[in-house]
Amino acid sequence: MPHWLDQRAHLTPGRKAVSGGGESWTFQVLATKSKQTARQLVKMGVRRGDHVALLLGNGLHTVCVMHALSYLGAVMVPLNTRLAVAELGWQLTDSEASVLVYDEKHREQAKRLKREGVVPSVISWDRLTSLPEEPVLLRRHLSLEEVHTIMYTSGTTGHPKGVMLTYGNHWWSAVASALNLGLRAEDRWLVGVPMFHMSGLSILMRSVIYGMTAVIQETFDPAEANRAILHDGITHVSAVAVMLTQMMDNLGERRYPDSFRCMLLGGGPAPKPLLEKARERKIPVFQTYGMTETASQIVTLAPEDSLRKLGSAGKVLFPAEIRILEGKRECAAGEPGEITVRGPNVTRGYWKRAEATEQVIREGWLRTGDIGYLDEEGFLYVLDRRSDLIISGGENVYPAEVEAVLLSHPAVEEAGVAGVPDQRWGQAPVGFVKPGRGTPVEGDELIRYCQGRLARYKVPTRIVFVEELPRNASGKLIRRSLPDRLSKGGEGDED
Repeated sequence: MPHWLDQRAHLTPGRKAVSGGGESWTFQVLATKSKQTARQLVKMGVRRGDHVALLLGNGLHTVCVMHALSYLGAVMVPLNTRLAVAELGWQLTDSEASVLVYDEKHREQAKRLKREGVVPSVISWDRLTSLPEEPVLLRRHLSLEEVHTIMYTSGTTGHPKGVMLTYGNHWWSAVASALNLGLRAEDRWLVGVPMFHMSGLSILMRSVIYGMTAVIQETFDPAEANRAILHDGITHVSAVAVMLTQMMDNLGERRYPDSFRCMLLGGGPAPKPLLEKARERKIPVFQTYGMTETASQIVTLAPEDSLRKLGSAGKVLFPAEIRILEGKRECAAGEPGEITVRGPNVTRGYWKRAEATEQVIREGWLRTGDIGYLDEEGFLYVLDRRSDLIISGGENVYPAEVEAVLLSHPAVEEAGVAGVPDQRWGQAPVGFVKPGRGTPVEGDELIRYCQGRLARYKVPTRIVFVEELPRNASGKLIRRSLPDRLSKGGEGDED
């Protein structure tokens, strides 16, 4: 099909595409700037098929680079800016990125990555925009089969996996959302979630496909988000539970206008009291279920069901299918099992991970590892994002990744990590450690050790020392039993 931004700039050139940081661009301006950036990237040696990593915060410049890469046929590798340098370096090496583009806010991380030589070329956004443009014929058409994005998601093996998402995955995700939520000319979607996450990137995809304005926050601010809804005509917000809680606390007795029609709530099952409080305030909350592998949402509540099915993630979106399996057997209504999904928005697999791909994708069906059930009407209820997954402030924390860091400390013999309820973040990771004999260690030391090797949200908030970890007959760690140790030992040695 025609290049999305070219087509959008042709159809609605004067319509506002993006705004943020006190600046706004129309689709025509965005197309012009993106093409200019594409030619400057060519000067950096970027060619079709190259992988280009982005260490960029939320902003118009990130949108510009994203579209510039599509004009070249290069693959975008968005990096989580909250990761530790060691984690970023691993992803750069694994993705085989040829260029890293960073902005001023992430200069120090980029400088360290450059010194470590994990990527051939490193350039700042400011430096990139000062380069001369290389005359080159830019792409005018896109293939839905081509890979657009490699986005890393945490895995149970301790290393993240690069999810390959095609133009078709993004296209069908956007179409499915519009078919469910509807589309109006005045729609404006607030981007308060990180654009390196699927939730943020998907809004930018929808923006150019729909011809809708994306209003970008550099960092989420509940007061500013409420002001934008109340006074700037924001109609949609993507949020996680902690963001919605902060917005309602700030909102006080005020009410959103009727023009605000969607608070799209993802990041794991929301507490029912939060949903009931939102209902009392007439906030149109639509729970949704999805993941990086499904290019954002694949199950979402329809507007007419938002009150009747409070607590449900909704029905599978139009072009997709869903099954609940127990082993190979399809579960009956109300019976919990593994959520499996299939559709044109589901990834083709993981970058350089053929075995991992074969384990979770068979005949197009993605085994999510999440547990849930379908009721008699086909509404999905998610019981657990994964049996071991910790969701802290909307961020996924996989215990195996944190355990690997703890086990690398010379004083740690065994380690397990589990989530415990946290009033602010929903859940927080706690480390359960069996120290080695004759090698004393303090909990604070282990926390500092993790801080140098993990993103802040992954660092255990507490270390609990135990005599043994709960394991089954085959020796496998039973993580769901770890929080029981809190009532037995608390912080310090369990004697």
